[in-house]
Amino acid sequence: MKQTSALLEEVEGIVQGHRDGHGFVTRDDGESDIYLAPNEMRAVLHKDRVKVRIVRSDRKGRPEGRVVEIVERSSQVIIGRLLHESGIWIVAPEDKRYGQDIMIPKAATGAARAGQVVVVELTEPPSLFGQPIGRVKEVLGEIDDPGMEIEIAVRKYSVPHEFTEACIAQARALPDKVRPQDKRQRVDLTDVPLVTIDGEDARDFDDAVYCEPAKIGKGRAATSGWRLLVAIADVSHYVENGSAIDIDAYDRATSVYFPRRVIPMLPEKLSNGLCSLNPDVERLCMVCDMLVTEDGEVSAYQFYPAVMFSHARFTYTEVAAILSNTRGPEALKRKDRIGDLINLHDVYHALLKSRARRGAVDFETVETQIVCDEAGHIEKIVPRTRNDAHKLIEEAMLAANVCSADFIAQSKHAGLYRVHEGPTPEKKEVLRNYLKITGVGLTISDDPSPGEFQAIANATKDRPDAAQIHSMLLRSMQQAIYTPENSGHFGLAFEAYTHFTSPIRRYPDLLVHRVIKAILAKTKYALPVLPTPGEAHAKLSKRLEKNLASKVAEPGQKPRKLSADMVAWQSAGLHCSANERRADEASRDVEAWLKCKYMREHLGEEFGGVVSSVTTFGLFVTLDAMYVEGLVHITELGGEYYRFDEARQELRGERTGMRFALGTRVRVQVSRVDLDGRRIDFRLVQEGQELLSRAAKDKEPLRDGADRAPFDAEPDGAPAGRRSRKRSEPLARATQAARPAAKSDRRPATPAKAKEKSRKNRR
Repeated sequence: MKQTSALLEEVEGIVQGHRDGHGFVTRDDGESDIYLAPNEMRAVLHKDRVKVRIVRSDRKGRPEGRVVEIVERSSQVIIGRLLHESGIWIVAPEDKRYGQDIMIPKAATGAARAGQVVVVELTEPPSLFGQPIGRVKEVLGEIDDPGMEIEIAVRKYSVPHEFTEACIAQARALPDKVRPQDKRQRVDLTDVPLVTIDGEDARDFDDAVYCEPAKIGKGRAATSGWRLLVAIADVSHYVENGSAIDIDAYDRATSVYFPRRVIPMLPEKLSNGLCSLNPDVERLCMVCDMLVTEDGEVSAYQFYPAVMFSHARFTYTEVAAILSNTRGPEALKRKDRIGDLINLHDVYHALLKSRARRGAVDFETVETQIVCDEAGHIEKIVPRTRNDAHKLIEEAMLAANVCSADFIAQSKHAGLYRVHEGPTPEKKEVLRNYLKITGVGLTISDDPSPGEFQAIANATKDRPDAAQIHSMLLRSMQQAIYTPENSGHFGLAFEAYTHFTSPIRRYPDLLVHRVIKAILAKTKYALPVLPTPGEAHAKLSKRLEKNLASKVAEPGQKPRKLSADMVAWQSAGLHCSANERRADEASRDVEAWLKCKYMREHLGEEFGGVVSSVTTFGLFVTLDAMYVEGLVHITELGGEYYRFDEARQELRGERTGMRFALGTRVRVQVSRVDLDGRRIDFRLVQEGQELLSRAAKDKEPLRDGADRAPFDAEPDGAPAGRRSRKRSEPLARATQAARPAAKSDRRPATPAKAKEKSRKNRR
């Protein structure tokens, strides 16, 4: 093999294990990952920091390495089941990326019994000729205990789930209600009929709304419009800068939502009590008071601290029923509030006009809800309908978030923006090819606007493959992040955007509140000394640095140097962005566990479904009635080779020409469920000669550029994890290593339709 300058280079990075024994190293410099063969993985574990030497390149030009030094062992605990086999105690890791069982001396098993789920701490690392040794640190319980999936997930993803003693003590010392001294220098809004509108199962209420008709302007030039008040819980009044509660909240950065359980960002006394805008009690709030024109433009706004009194706790279902029939039984119970709700509905329609003019991305997809029984097991998975009540609250929150961004930008004060950039050049090219192949008739420009994406969505909404086209549009976009560098929100088509409306469950919102208060007081807010960010922050930081480097226009141009203040804000933004992804991953893991347990009861049953993703190694199929996704491996498609066409997003048989593309309807049988691996496998059920006859009719010459997909194909084209929601921000993407490379390494069915966590918490 011809030696290149890259060969024999030594680099540092983090080991990422894979289920089939091999692994790869994510490099500190952000360059391509380095493959590690199974024999190189024997002395290292997932998440170890190593130095590797690049020794060769594979046939695809990817670097392969040899471990030359273990720089630092991971301190991450390992969760698994304690097993007693042939007189030897071992723990089989629940996360298969660890690749090796952990040997447990009899004296180190503690009170654990065989079969129980335990947390293991390593006492001796693995070596080339020896397995790792550990001790049982914690017993979580039996595998089928209610809530076990959550206990595993919070430890697996290092989600902080216990408040520090200092935080608990500080929360305990807080008052139970608003005191007279808390009301000083606040606007009294207790007579304004503000109301909360949330889901039936909501426990924390951090936003309240009120709307009334208003005249905008003076004299004859005055026009009709509305005064819209968005009152948000004033968490910053109780959570002092750098306090024990503040440090714990920053560490979590967000509340984590699971079916039937929430890991809150703040102690319950705050999240469900003192800061929650519960009905019929006084609460402190920060208000965004806006004047909205008939065209949906915010002509003026102001922020101020206030004290409020929630006049009603509405649910989305209840408000939708009242708006659809103002003389119905729901309306009769709320006679005093009907007019206010109609005003909110009117201003919502005005704000929709502004959304349409901006061309904001707004895809409609099926949302689902996991319904569990008392034991925490899935009873059913049902579609969740978004009605006008959901949408009017969302538009009101968007308006307040935009005003807060404008307020901070106009003041030139540092703060955290919610930034969502347009697609990368690579993603634009993939999307263009896909739109061309599928005959959409529209494409995107070199510098696309969100309106171009929405135009494609509108033009294809009645097509049978609309859901797949919209999925490709979403996947072509980047992830939204928190950063002090404002570059706008592409999906929502805003020049500046922040998160202001959910300080109970998002730390960036709490920071935005503090900044707004500082601006109102004509002072400057200084970030507290915050804990050192972790691995997730480091990974995201390197990725963003790489993206930033690719944007440098001139060859000799250097990125401008940031001040110490901006570096601190950037660090806080990266930390919050990384922990947001951590929360999403933990939630998906729990939902995958629940769905696997659910599908174990349906082994051998047949269902209709649609191909929701196509890869080199098979098809991901989402079942029609169950909203569960599983893999039909390429080896289950028949005795021939299939070529994967990335542009068409399809597999096509060489001999028969049988095609499987996004949106193809299939019938499958549930063939295997692996709870530990979060995997659901389907087997294709051939119905007569229907598929073959269709293939013969559609058979066309294969594209020269298509690669044959061998049975052990590696997942270079692995798709993103799918969570079907109406969104204008893409969700966290699955990494390439997260998809399987062979039949023995099948990817778990990523639960595409996860439990809705409140859309306000994601915008």
